[in-house]
Amino acid sequence: MVSAPHEAMHRVFQEYPGLFTRLSDVLGLELPPLVSAEPLTVDLTTNEPLERRVDTLLRIETEGDGPFLLVVEAQGKKDPGKTASWPYYVTYLNNRYRLPVLLLVVCQDHATAAWAARPLTIGLPQWPTVITRPLVAGPHNMPVITEVAEVRKDLALATLSAITHADDPDVDAILKTMSTALRDIPETIAEPVIELIAQGLGNRPAAQQWRNLVAVDLSFYTSPLSEEIRDEGRAQGRAQSHVEDLLLILDVRGIGITDAVREQITTCGDPGLLRQWLKRAALATTAEEVFGEGTPAGG
Repeated sequence: MVSAPHEAMHRVFQEYPGLFTRLSDVLGLELPPLVSAEPLTVDLTTNEPLERRVDTLLRIETEGDGPFLLVVEAQGKKDPGKTASWPYYVTYLNNRYRLPVLLLVVCQDHATAAWAARPLTIGLPQWPTVITRPLVAGPHNMPVITEVAEVRKDLALATLSAITHADDPDVDAILKTMSTALRDIPETIAEPVIELIAQGLGNRPAAQQWRNLVAVDLSFYTSPLSEEIRDEGRAQGRAQSHVEDLLLILDVRGIGITDAVREQITTCGDPGLLRQWLKRAALATTAEEVFGEGTPAGG
């Protein structure tokens, strides 16, 4: 199953096709000035039953050296199967489009990046027939951007940097810089950045920090993520209100509860269940009648 970080690591190139231009220094690659970049179909399936699909495929035009194809693969962990599929992508695309092909692998950890950077050879050890040398962007070479001016200078590069540094010890500072920089940027420009970073962080602890930053620093945006956060906040507010009402009713009606029951109430985030307890508490005379027979006895 494809993960959210996997999608973000290559989707950023679909959202910003010209991003590869700004990676030349990071990747140690000398390229002529690029004129344009156009997404192509990612399906490399032939008439044979074997399906091959790249993550992102771009046709990039340069000023002096003509066009080339850029394959972007997001790699979350080592995968021995790529030893065969990556050379296939390169040779198939070269044969289909008759254009030079570059393979860029985007990673979020050092071990996977080091593995992905190894040349892939087909042939005999003493005489390789085909050699595939991926370019790799990851935490080992992407800049750590903690200056607002640097983010605004190149928003696409800063977005990719934040995604690839999802496990960096400085991720808190990186995300805070991103949210600060996005405050004065038009919503239509900021929205894909907000969503890509959320996707790229996956279920890491930093994902919750990003949600908090979006809720506070970027509360005026109406992106799907910000709306989701607001819905969660409203649900949490309703649950907290029900908790307070329930404790008040129990106190007024003289229904004693143990510390265990009180904790059960205060930690409940389900508004529906809290409403059910509220209805019961209006008529009940014991804690057992409100919470069920398994509830610890009231005081």
